[in-house]
Amino acid sequence: MAEVMPLQSDAPIFGRLVVVGLGLIGGSFAKGLRAKHLFREVVGVDLDAESRRLAVELGVVDRCETDLAAACRGADVIQLAVPILAMEKLLAQLAKLELGDAVLTDVGSAKGSVVCAARQAFNGMPARFVPGHPIAGSEQSGVEAAKTTLFRRHKVILTPLEETDSAALVLVDRLWRELGADVEHMQVEHHDQVLAATSHLPHLLAFTLVDSLAQRSENLEIFRYAAGGFRDFTRIAGSDPVMWHDIFLANREAVLRTLDTFRDDLDALRDAVDVGDGHQLLGVFTRARVAREHFSKILARRAYVDAMHSNDLIYLANPGGSLSGRIRVPGDKSISHRSIMLGSLAEGTTEVEGFLEGEDALATLQAFRDMGVVIEGPHHGRVTIHGVGLHGLKSPPGPLYLGNSGTSMRLLSGLLAAQPFDTTLTGDASLSKRPMNRVAKPLREMGAVIETGPEGRPPLQIKGGQRLAGMNYEMPMASAQVKSCLLLAGLYAVGETAVTEPAPTRDHTERMLRGFGYPVAVNGNTAIVESGHKLTASHIEVPADISSAAFFLVAASIAEGSELLLEHVGINPTRTGVIDILKLMGADISLENQREVGGEPVADIRVRSAKLKGIDIPEDLVPLAIDEFPVLFVAAACAEGRTVLRDAEELRVKESDRIQVMADGLQSLGVKAEPTPDGIIIDGGSIGGGEVYSHGDHRIAMSFSVASLRATAPIRIHDCANVATSFPNFLGLAAQVGIRVAEESK
Repeated sequence: MAEVMPLQSDAPIFGRLVVVGLGLIGGSFAKGLRAKHLFREVVGVDLDAESRRLAVELGVVDRCETDLAAACRGADVIQLAVPILAMEKLLAQLAKLELGDAVLTDVGSAKGSVVCAARQAFNGMPARFVPGHPIAGSEQSGVEAAKTTLFRRHKVILTPLEETDSAALVLVDRLWRELGADVEHMQVEHHDQVLAATSHLPHLLAFTLVDSLAQRSENLEIFRYAAGGFRDFTRIAGSDPVMWHDIFLANREAVLRTLDTFRDDLDALRDAVDVGDGHQLLGVFTRARVAREHFSKILARRAYVDAMHSNDLIYLANPGGSLSGRIRVPGDKSISHRSIMLGSLAEGTTEVEGFLEGEDALATLQAFRDMGVVIEGPHHGRVTIHGVGLHGLKSPPGPLYLGNSGTSMRLLSGLLAAQPFDTTLTGDASLSKRPMNRVAKPLREMGAVIETGPEGRPPLQIKGGQRLAGMNYEMPMASAQVKSCLLLAGLYAVGETAVTEPAPTRDHTERMLRGFGYPVAVNGNTAIVESGHKLTASHIEVPADISSAAFFLVAASIAEGSELLLEHVGINPTRTGVIDILKLMGADISLENQREVGGEPVADIRVRSAKLKGIDIPEDLVPLAIDEFPVLFVAAACAEGRTVLRDAEELRVKESDRIQVMADGLQSLGVKAEPTPDGIIIDGGSIGGGEVYSHGDHRIAMSFSVASLRATAPIRIHDCANVATSFPNFLGLAAQVGIRVAEESK
């Protein structure tokens, strides 16, 4: 037996960890947990004597055993890190031992095979066996490549079964998280199917392509002139043949299902080439390219946001300053969403300019690509949509992931309620907390079959093939998203669908439907559509978003000596509540170069600093400024006198409880702010410095950045990572015009 390495002085939590198989994965698991000092000792087991020697010498384990029974006797956790086809023999050996309360886990990539072998060896699945699979690796192999950071920020999938002991699951979950892994739980069958598609099939294709080309008579020329793309694609054909032989046999059922699907797609592509179907080829190539880019961006952005959340990304907003110059804020998000939806359902090709390339609008775009719509771009805000008509959508290959976009989910639920196929709408953790019964309930009254998660939250499961009936719906609460959802469902419903709102909300859907040639009647607060018409392709120019402009409208109003011009801003009368409220408070705002673009009114907005006064905000303006209230609260804090907001309870179910979060932040800066059930009371006065918390809400973070203009000391704003996903160039534009806010240096 090799020399035993000395233990650190840190008090361990557990007794013994045994790792069977000291390759890259098993060695890294052992080395990482040994460095954490969670176990009294870490013991390695491996058939190779050199691996055992190196494991101790390199500090991967405390000691090694050649006898499995001796190593496992009295163990707390036993990690099985052997090749997948060696697992059956190892489990048979373990089944003969007295393991006590030891927790078993593994790292195999084919969980169905491991579970089957465990059931056979133990005559049933051991309750304290937690199957697992770390999705991590390295170009190097062997115990000498083991490193403590291998699993950091990599996925580890645990696949517990019904009989899995909950305490054992919690323990294994914790061990991986201690190594910095992102742990998820998944059903065995789902895991194997996902891995068959994302890992096993690509390896199979790479092996097959290289083998096929190597057998051709002109193979020398083929490989001599192979470009970088060929080398990149076939790099994984250099993987261990024996290991992949084992994996394909162990996960053969899932691999075969995935391979059959791919073969069907390949046959369809061959047919398109054969008959010269350029549209089909463009659709495949465009979807492939942009899907890769889209999901890479989402994952990269989420990784950035997660990292920033874990590190608490802080904005440091320094006091003082004034605004000057001219800027154009990003395109209107509401219009960007609707341009993709209606353009996809139109007949013909729709061109969109000024499209907002933010994560929310891109989620809508990708959803329609997943339903078979060919969409080119976006490139510098330009998108080309090859519409399929109202009845041309196809069943998506899986759930439609909508990120953090509540607009996407609520509007799509109306469009999808009458499609001939089933759909599931999912989102990130934040969207999964948002209420969806406000659309699900009236859609059910129209005949839709929709299931939600607990308390009416996502995911939404929509049953296809339903016959919808038009109805007259009086909305209990003003909401443009609910109104739009029902109007879009009305495009498919039998008869007439009329939606009456208690107060006017943004009417982009009604305007854009008309722009696509679909008749919409508006009588007061009631909008009416009926089925039987069609949408005809159009050209859409997306104006700058007034919700984004609002931060600069308030900033220039409260900072002495400011004059700022905001270019090409949408001034739809159902969106200008923020301007109306600021003018009632005494703001100096004027509209210049007013014009209409694509059915939407647009203007350049000039704003100069002014002395603001507190007001009772008229209730009829509340729905017209619902997204802008966080920064309007900052204006109220700078105004002379009291500002009172009522009838705005919807603010409590946005990305955060915006009433409470803003009240807490203002109070911490010395502002008198009293939240009420449906609003807030703010007494204007001096704004101090200090710490505020945005709770991951981008509008809260940007609003307190604006507040710094009148602060007496710096404001540190916590949890600002989400600003980058909704208004990517906010800090750049803020610095350009004179707001002194930036990410705090570490």
